Parts: sequence; C-alpha cells; structure tokens
Amino acid sequence: MPPTTAPARSQPPQARTVALLQPLRWLKRGWADLLRCPVPGLVHGLASALFGAVLVALARDRFWLLAGAFSGFMLVAPVVATGLYAVSRGIERGRPVGLADALATWRPRDGRLVVFGVLLALAGTGWVLTSASLITRFAAAPVNSPADFLHVVVLSRTDWLFEAWLMMGSVLAAPMFASSVAAIPLLLDRPVSVRDAVLTSMRAALANPLPMALWATLILVVTLLGMATALVGLVVAVPWLAHASWHAYRDLVAPEDASEP
Repeated sequence: MPPTTAPARSQPPQARTVALLQPLRWLKRGWADLLRCPVPGLVHGLASALFGAVLVALARDRFWLLAGAFSGFMLVAPVVATGLYAVSRGIERGRPVGLADALATWRPRDGRLVVFGVLLALAGTGWVLTSASLITRFAAAPVNSPADFLHVVVLSRTDWLFEAWLMMGSVLAAPMFASSVAAIPLLLDRPVSVRDAVLTSMRAALANPLPMALWATLILVVTLLGMATALVGLVVAVPWLAHASWHAYRDLVAPEDASEP
C-alpha cells in the first residue's frame, strides 16, 4: 500500500520514448491481464455500464447534455481504473490478486489520489457544462435525441457548431490526456507528489507524440464501440483499457531501479 504522503525526491521520475506501434502491445498485455484475473475488471466494467445506463435514463430526452456527459466520462476514466492498475501491478509482480485488491485502492488513505481525482472530476464537470451550453445556445433546433444531434449538430451545413464543439473538446481533452496518461498509475506505484506525477506524464506525452496520438485514438475507438453496443461493450472495454493503461505507464516511465526492464 503506498504511503499517504509523498516524501521529497531528489529527482522526479524520468519519461521514456516508445515505438510508434507500442500502444498495440499495451492492448495485447491488457487483454492478457483481463483474462488472467477477470472478476475485478468485469465488476468495474459492469459498474461503468450501469453508470452509463443511469445517464441515459436521466437525459434520454436531453441529448445535448448526454453528449457532454459521456465525453466528460472519458476524462475521468483514469480515476475509475485505479483499482485495476493495482491488479495489473500484482500480476506483474507474480502475486495473487483479486477483487479485494482492486477495491482497496478506493479507500481514501492516499490524499494524492483524492486530489488528482477531484481535479479530473472538476475538469469533466466543466466540459459537461461547456458542451451543454454550446449546444443549447447555438444549435439551430432543439437537440433531444441522438438523431437530433446527428442532423442538427453533426450534419448541419448552415453553421460550424460541430467543428466548434470538437475543437473545444480537443482543447480540453489534449492537456488532460497528457497530464493523466501516466500520472495515476505513477501515484499508485510510487511515493511521488501530484505535481511530479503530472509533469512526468506530460513529459512522456511530449516525448512520444505519435504513439500518444495512436493510443488516444485506440482508447476512443474501443470506448465508442463499447458505447455503441447499448453500453454492454463497456463491461469489457473499460477493464481492457485500464489494464492496458498500466502497461502504458510501465513503458512510458523509467523504473526506480535501473535493473528493471
């Protein structure tokens, strides 16, 4: 269990460069972890799918809100995956792991994880509000269903609303992705400060622009496929991506011990 405070370190963790197609290997390793210890992952995936179903039920006739909520969920997904990082770490270390190990990470013993989780939640909430305001203010007609969103926003030829929506989402998502792609696994794995974890994650992203672009695309594609199957696919997509993200962290951040791979 990581300590609750991060002692001062002489040097922050070092970022590493990876091959362009390394994200495909992360998916392969993540899938192997899910098959090796499926229960914690499937529980997390089921919880995510049920949460999505609740969002749909609450906003089924207000798709302008639902679009922002689902895209905002992708911003805070690294926090949702925290327990599964612990499972992948246990598998990597060759020790037995199970649902209890995943759930133990949700106990608020480590203030660093709480702080980072709150920051991501605030960012996600900010995007939901921004998305909803943009669509309700500038859409040419009410957006109450996926079909409305497709016709009024995506396929509209009279304005640039969809392009503006995508641009604003990208402006927020890019730095959030860069700052979190390795930060939460790093906070779970080592006694570093939130600041050092975020800076290390951003350095890793900047050092690997093409692999990170591919990784972000793979995350988006797998998540959208999970959503497109009436959310049922999220039961598998969420843990698969979570385990893969642990392996992304292990490749992107140099180990403390130089003898480790």
